[in-house]
Amino acid sequence: MHNEKTVLDFDEWLYPFKDDILAQQNYLLHARNHILDGKSPSEFALGWHYFGLHKKPDGWIMREWAPNATAIYLVCEKNNWQDSPDYEFEPKKDGQWQLKLPLKLLNHGDKYKLHIYWNHGHNDGYRLPAYANYVLQNEETKGFDAIVWQPKDQYIWRYKTPPLPETPLIYEAHIGMASTDEKVASYSEFTKNVLPRIKDLGYNTVQLMAIAEHPYYGSFGYHVANFFAPSSRFGTPDDLKQLIDTAHSLGLRVIMDIVHAHSVSNENEGLGNFAGDKSQYFCAGERGRHSQWDSLVFDYGKPEVVHFLLSNVRYWLDEFRFDGFRFDGVTSMIYSHHGLGKSFTSYNDYYNNTLQLDALAYLQMANDVAHSVGKSILTIAEDTSALPGLALSGKNGGIGFDYRLSMGVPDLWIKILKEKKDEDWDLVHLFYELTARRPEEKVISYAESHDQAMVGDKTIMFRLADKTMYWHMQKSDNNIEIERAIALHKMIRLITASTNGGGYLNFMGNEFGHPEWIDFPREGNKWSFAHARRRWDLVDNGFLKYEWLYNFDRAMIKIISDSSKYTVQNTYINQNDGVISFVRGKYLFIFNFSPSKSHEDYGIPTKDGDYNLILSSDDDTFGGLNRIQDNGNYIAKDNLIKIYTPARTACVFKLK
Repeated sequence: MHNEKTVLDFDEWLYPFKDDILAQQNYLLHARNHILDGKSPSEFALGWHYFGLHKKPDGWIMREWAPNATAIYLVCEKNNWQDSPDYEFEPKKDGQWQLKLPLKLLNHGDKYKLHIYWNHGHNDGYRLPAYANYVLQNEETKGFDAIVWQPKDQYIWRYKTPPLPETPLIYEAHIGMASTDEKVASYSEFTKNVLPRIKDLGYNTVQLMAIAEHPYYGSFGYHVANFFAPSSRFGTPDDLKQLIDTAHSLGLRVIMDIVHAHSVSNENEGLGNFAGDKSQYFCAGERGRHSQWDSLVFDYGKPEVVHFLLSNVRYWLDEFRFDGFRFDGVTSMIYSHHGLGKSFTSYNDYYNNTLQLDALAYLQMANDVAHSVGKSILTIAEDTSALPGLALSGKNGGIGFDYRLSMGVPDLWIKILKEKKDEDWDLVHLFYELTARRPEEKVISYAESHDQAMVGDKTIMFRLADKTMYWHMQKSDNNIEIERAIALHKMIRLITASTNGGGYLNFMGNEFGHPEWIDFPREGNKWSFAHARRRWDLVDNGFLKYEWLYNFDRAMIKIISDSSKYTVQNTYINQNDGVISFVRGKYLFIFNFSPSKSHEDYGIPTKDGDYNLILSSDDDTFGGLNRIQDNGNYIAKDNLIKIYTPARTACVFKLK
């Protein structure tokens, strides 16, 4: 590693913290050696092949880790859900239990649970196996059962994984709310109806939320109970495989929003009190509870827990051929304060006793496991702290993520739209924040998060138009509020995407300014699905302005897929005129954020040569007024091009 650049080489301001950084790296190395015990991370992460239920030629074998248990029975339909000697586990070494059954005692599709006793049989509980790979909710009792998933015909993969794109253009989606109908949509419906839309828009990566089984639909998939089970609300495991296979056939890669920062606190469905020891998987006492999320925090220093989680990482890659992960809640994992109420304004905020080194060691190993499966596997950290080295390769002493989500950008847009008049936007500060990132990292930029779409918050379009969008979105309806909203919606998304520091992300429906917040079925809304869906019909009917925004996003993504290969150069900012421009390769981006000033023959610094206008937010296809001429006669001389830039418009030129 001494021949590789370290985080200290990338950032000289870290040198005062050199001892802290070296001590951190030393701890990670020792933790890694302790946990892996001589194995490579990829060899260590094969737990689902050993634990869980497996069908062999001569019978069934099942193993479970439950060191506090004193007896375990498999109860199922065939034994009338009663303890039976035929279904009793044997204790093995290291807290493991094993059950062998003749083939006739279980069949594909059977429901089953574990009946676990502890405290010498004085206490007991019915639990779902930790490695259950398919779980169904009982419609009458609302409880969950594990399902024997051993179909006679295994899924046959047909298509190869597309290559890793130079610039990930990510379409974040939720399977269940991907339908126009008021219902829970399925994997199959998403495959048929939504994948073609994503392909049409030009995105190259699909990020799927809420895949691992979660008892409460309204948790958005972030309170996971069954880490090895794809959610049965949306269909079968094979349906998910077909979705991913079909995406690959379209040239789309699929990454998973993986939740290892915490677990649901439920005991019957989850791991919260698996065998009478609440700290079996989780930290003991208050450290094991995440009060803000009402969930449980994993003990990342325990080898068995790390084995479980690392195996889960490899499981989704091997069994379902996911192409990578967005790791949720990384900030919460790596600090004892979970990042709550912290702004991270100084390096002192990183290097102190709040940093959770066991969690960092786990994340470093998780990245090693993912990248060992394939060089094209993509990992993204959801981290708001921008910890130095987080998105730096492990060989350079980093944690190994390929990208970090640029989480400050959506917050920036919220702050600007809430607190500033249009004419008061600080363009220098805006551009700095859009392009700011640590020298050693690449980031995924995005204008708004899925959280902003939730009830109680607002998307960018909702902040711009508010309730006016319910009455004035017909194409024939002229309304000054909507005109402003549409103009700024296009500009905000374009400048965010075009300044990206490695990739770009959009949440499903935001590309066309989806008018409804997300409100999952609950007692307070009478269990309605009316706001837990996506209104694709608003784009498709041809009469509404949502189509303009959809068309603009498609045109924008086509450009971003190529322009992002180059660095941002020739930046020009004129605060008084409201103008920002910059160059990426052959592409010249120009923004006029002024609400009232249009500029004739406005000089923009750029490379000399002949330019074509390739995108104008003022094009009538996108709801504009066609004020920028597309005559193909734009020439830059002496590093200056002169153009007409109307107020609240953006345009992109390409050097011939």
